Amino acid sequence: MDSAPVYTLAEGVPCASAVTAQHFGGNGIKGLMLLQDTQLIETLAHFSRERIPERVVHAQAVGAWGEFEVTHDISDYTDAKFLNGIGKKSKVLLRISTVGSERGGSDTVRDVRGWGMKIFTEEGNHDWVFNSIPVFFVRDPIKFPSLNRSHKRHPATNLTDPSMFWDFHNNSQEGIHALMLLFSDRGTPKSVRHLNAYSGHTYKLTKEDGSFYYVKVHIKTDQGVQNLTNNEAVDMAGKNPGFHTADLRDAIARGDYPSWTIYFQIMTPEQAESYRWNIFDMTKIWPHSDYPLVPVGKLTLNRNPSNYFVDIEQAAFSPSNMVPGWAPSADPILQARMFAYNDAARYRLGVNYQQLPCNRAVSPVYCPYQRDGFMSFTDNYGGDPSYVTSDLKSVRFVGMTGANGHAIGGHEEWVGEVVGFTSCLVEDDFAQARVFWDVLGTQEGQQQHLAYNVACHLNGAIPRVQAKALEMFGRVHPEVAVMIREEICKI
Repeated sequence: MDSAPVYTLAEGVPCASAVTAQHFGGNGIKGLMLLQDTQLIETLAHFSRERIPERVVHAQAVGAWGEFEVTHDISDYTDAKFLNGIGKKSKVLLRISTVGSERGGSDTVRDVRGWGMKIFTEEGNHDWVFNSIPVFFVRDPIKFPSLNRSHKRHPATNLTDPSMFWDFHNNSQEGIHALMLLFSDRGTPKSVRHLNAYSGHTYKLTKEDGSFYYVKVHIKTDQGVQNLTNNEAVDMAGKNPGFHTADLRDAIARGDYPSWTIYFQIMTPEQAESYRWNIFDMTKIWPHSDYPLVPVGKLTLNRNPSNYFVDIEQAAFSPSNMVPGWAPSADPILQARMFAYNDAARYRLGVNYQQLPCNRAVSPVYCPYQRDGFMSFTDNYGGDPSYVTSDLKSVRFVGMTGANGHAIGGHEEWVGEVVGFTSCLVEDDFAQARVFWDVLGTQEGQQQHLAYNVACHLNGAIPRVQAKALEMFGRVHPEVAVMIREEICKI
């Protein structure tokens, strides 16, 4: 028993009892409570503050620890150390989430899944903040907040609202491909172990000699893609809303470690200039027939969180966290996300969130011009200068232009005037959705499933919103609208 921990206050003072409070003037309920009872006051005060702000989106999640291993040589494309050297391994923290649900929502709800993956490398933390579908609903970042609000609760009723959902998408039809993926059975994965992930964004692979390639990332489950039907997902939401969480945790606990194979699609700058689609448009894919998948490595999850709040709830991911050898492209949604995600983490976790164990880099960190603020729990750089360009402290700089070589030249050397711009809907926005519809036609029952899934949701919208949504699906192919209308009539 001498080895058992001793209960203390947060400052370390031992507690005589964890269930006793100080009274005056009597025993039990006859006495008055005293504010001098530090243990009681601290216990209540902490309880009122133990919930941190919930993520605005991606609040409901499951996560685990693992490793990324390089399996193929891609040194011709990038100098990033975590991507070079067959057999090279890096620690990983992965968080897979629904988007619209609040924390505590059902795991099996129809939704895109977010894929937040932190790779702890010798050059710093590298984050992949991806999605479970390869395209997105909008390509203009100013629409991003409205998109997410339309998928959440109506401000008057506090209920999810099909009219609000479809009204937004009826007026942002560039996202039709993403919509069709969402309302296919891919929108209700069987488990996160049976889920693919995609960068969606175009990034750049860079080398110190100034050369670069454009890249999209594909993460393919080795367990095979498996989905639930709409009815199965709804049934599971009622029976076991935490099904995905339990499934992943149980698999890792029994040693059945899930894994994914990671591939790149790689494009030269010259190819980008003449490609059919704007490669910075997140509503478009690069067909594999044009740019085949190049194998890169393997991700394996092999350790459950020791504490969900410490490891997963406090985890923070941002597309801006990049190591040398990897860089952003001119993708406008990516450019906006690079600011928004770290800004959200500062709001939710505090300005020193990078010091938390789940976010702390394994590589050396020295940035004394970012110090102080709430909850700094390092030595705060002691007496080192808190400003740049000092002769009082010897420091070194490595890399190329900018923080870590992002400004690589070439296609980033833009010249022109500043103008207001909004992308326009064009008929070509429906081309890839039409191909996807044809692909579903090769899989038994999948076109009918999509029509039924859309009908179940669209049926709750007001008539004029329904009509415009059917018109939108008709632009993909007339039979899509016909099948959805027929399913609505059956409901």
